[in-house]
Amino acid sequence: MKKSSIIVLTMVAVIALLAVIYRAVNNAPSASLTANEQVVQVLTDGGCASCHSMAPDLPFYAHFPVIKGMINKHVQEGYATFDILPFMRTMKDESVPNEVDLNKVEQCIIDGSMPMKEYYLVHWGSSITPEKRDRMLAAIKSIRARYFHNPLAAPEFVNEPVRPLPDSIAYHPQKAALGKLLYHDTRLSADGTVSCATCHGLNTAGVDNKRYSEGIKGQLGGVNAPTVYNACFNFAQFWDGRAETLAEQAGGPPLNPVEMGCQSFDEIVARLSEDKAFVKDFIKVYPEGLSQATITDAISEFEKTLVTPNSAFDRYLKGEKSAMTDEQIAGYNLFKQYSCATCHAGASMGGLSYELMGQRANYFEDRELTQKSGLTDGDNGRWAQTKVERDRYRFKTPTLRNVALTYPYYHDGSVETLNQAITMMAKYQVGQELSPEEAQKIEAFLNALTGEYEGKTLTNSNMNK
Repeated sequence: MKKSSIIVLTMVAVIALLAVIYRAVNNAPSASLTANEQVVQVLTDGGCASCHSMAPDLPFYAHFPVIKGMINKHVQEGYATFDILPFMRTMKDESVPNEVDLNKVEQCIIDGSMPMKEYYLVHWGSSITPEKRDRMLAAIKSIRARYFHNPLAAPEFVNEPVRPLPDSIAYHPQKAALGKLLYHDTRLSADGTVSCATCHGLNTAGVDNKRYSEGIKGQLGGVNAPTVYNACFNFAQFWDGRAETLAEQAGGPPLNPVEMGCQSFDEIVARLSEDKAFVKDFIKVYPEGLSQATITDAISEFEKTLVTPNSAFDRYLKGEKSAMTDEQIAGYNLFKQYSCATCHAGASMGGLSYELMGQRANYFEDRELTQKSGLTDGDNGRWAQTKVERDRYRFKTPTLRNVALTYPYYHDGSVETLNQAITMMAKYQVGQELSPEEAQKIEAFLNALTGEYEGKTLTNSNMNK
């Protein structure tokens, strides 16, 4: 290191010393604070918002030569990975936090990855001492129990970042019965060739196993069709989150010119109205009659029935230790160790946040090199809705439930096998190179996530061809 660089770093250390010592001595977490307050204190002392926020309040030395580039890089990467301010707000006002945010903070405490060494070498008071670590983990456990109560899990698994799927969720049986008919009805498409089930077949794990689904006139969509099973647990629908509810999602494909190609729901209503028997049954449940609102509501009620509980993993979490093999249990431990459970969290193991595709390596650049596949509109992700640059290449995380049946993988459907998807996720999202043995164990675990539908283990008829 050049002499001038050493002098600059020494000056920074000396200038910061008194303030840092004060913080280190006076800001130890207090047992008298609530769980939320302890989390806020540790994250504040740790200076987490210095990198994990849109407009961080940086110290004066952030503009010094040599260290300026390093700090800017850390800020850019930190904010891209995790915007911590929404989580801090929920902690302060004691509202329900995002489960993924809670898991990310917990995982950083467990593996000691934050604050970065480069940060606490200057800000000594920001380091996570053993006392802070223990109090922080206890606080997070308390917060998880408060907001994400896990009554189905065995006592030893109540603090896991993932939960067993419930057997069902509340839905309206009569509306769901109508919704099932509409879900399979090709009259929702302009030329009568495509239904919801065309791309999301119930006998093919809620997908069509194609890279891009085929709409009317043989047109191909721009993203891979996600599974409809357990979609009711998603915090938003579509890869880019453009629909907030199941009903809103159901209203999208019929009017999409590539998918079902209708000009409006008026023409769908007109076609359905010719079926007098169907209209009679429909009005019994929806006296207001056929409309976009009632059609999509019925479909959404049906989709609430598409829950797949009782996988081997669910039974394991409920206390049935023999439900998973030793290899699958080892895979689950690796799944947590490599931070997979931070984003693939909750009962559905996904669908709870938007995450950057390529946090640790450039996925799209590599895809261009290996597949000669340039960027498409579908690659923009959440940016397509927000036009916020941070949201470019950021996608709603998919559920991992039944993932062994829902190939190909990723938003672009470019990955054919589950094993390949695992190793690539480790590289691009976590910055880890998995050994073949580790990848195999994680794959074995993911095979334990196949659940039941209508009392039978879910299958995919495409896999029998």
